[in-house]
Amino acid sequence: MRAPMLADLRGYVVLSLRGGRVEEFLNEAAREGLRLWDVRLTAPGQGKLKLDLDDFFRLRPILKRTGCRVHVEKRCGFPFVLKRVLRRKVFLLGAAGFLIGLFLLTSLVWRVEVTGTEKLANETVLAAARQEGIYLHQWTFRLKGLDELARGLLARLPDATWVGVERKGTTIRIRVVETTRPEDKPLVSPRHLVAKKNALVTKIYAEKGRPMVLPNTYVRKGQLLVSGELGEGENRKWVPATGKVFGLVWYESTITVPMEQVHRTYTGDSIEKSYLIVGKRALQITGYRKGQYAHSVATGTPKMLSIGRFRLPFGWLKETVRESEEQVYALSAAEAEAAGLKRARDDLLLRTGEGARVAGEKVLAREAKDGKLHLKVHFEVEEEITSQLALVEAP
Repeated sequence: MRAPMLADLRGYVVLSLRGGRVEEFLNEAAREGLRLWDVRLTAPGQGKLKLDLDDFFRLRPILKRTGCRVHVEKRCGFPFVLKRVLRRKVFLLGAAGFLIGLFLLTSLVWRVEVTGTEKLANETVLAAARQEGIYLHQWTFRLKGLDELARGLLARLPDATWVGVERKGTTIRIRVVETTRPEDKPLVSPRHLVAKKNALVTKIYAEKGRPMVLPNTYVRKGQLLVSGELGEGENRKWVPATGKVFGLVWYESTITVPMEQVHRTYTGDSIEKSYLIVGKRALQITGYRKGQYAHSVATGTPKMLSIGRFRLPFGWLKETVRESEEQVYALSAAEAEAAGLKRARDDLLLRTGEGARVAGEKVLAREAKDGKLHLKVHFEVEEEITSQLALVEAP
């Protein structure tokens, strides 16, 4: 006979049967309608079977009539599991407490994230969110609907075009799209543009104001380039002159280049050293017995202990010492001159600012002495030559 449905839920027992008339017992149990299954005769006058828990107490009359005896070998099913659990009250209370605590912890807001802000400070968004009820350790069931929260935040953030609120577990994500506004131009007073260096004018870009010089005109430092005065007589108007004027400026540079260049390369071999840091002193702990290199480069970053925001005067340092080789390369006069000119050009362009370019160069003198090449070079650099001259009182 197959196991009845819901046998595990109702519970059942595994019985061993012996003595008396076993076959007669099985026949009478079947006639009485007892739910039994997995019946097996293990030996003459002995057997095993499984019986529904509800029918167990109906066995006694049948056992008396047939002279058989039963022994419960195993108790199975939900009623017996529940009984064992109820005996362990501490375990049951602990499990209940764990489930309640888990529910409470997952019902709190543990993280609030703000994304999409550039000009708007995150603190401003978080302050507006707190006013709408979004803050750490808030109960999630006390929060308003996500759409309602988004509308409330948008009303409290005038510099935002759109606000979205998303909840994922115990995290609230606030996405902000900021309002795009044109940049406020600073107010400037009327002014002229004058030359900051002696130069030969090459290009004039006057955005506002009246150009006072022409290309290929030589100007001196302080000379007026773009006037902030427009019109004449009663129609005269003073404006802040804006624009750019480029000109050729002459420089003379003295350059010294070593004829021998030293290049350092790593061999791939390295050793590790550890130090204990106490205050401003370091005590070496490991790496004593390892060989020393003739040339090496040491790198390492100290890690100091801290408690919260307080940094303690204790820490450690792991230093890596890499072996290196120095190779000396002899430069020809042409190579040394090219390297010196390149370095001089880079220095000039760094000093003269954005938009500058070297228009020409000429070596005035060169001399090799004491293993070095000495150069005297004339450069022509095209650069912006304007500076502002404020007009305190307009005539």
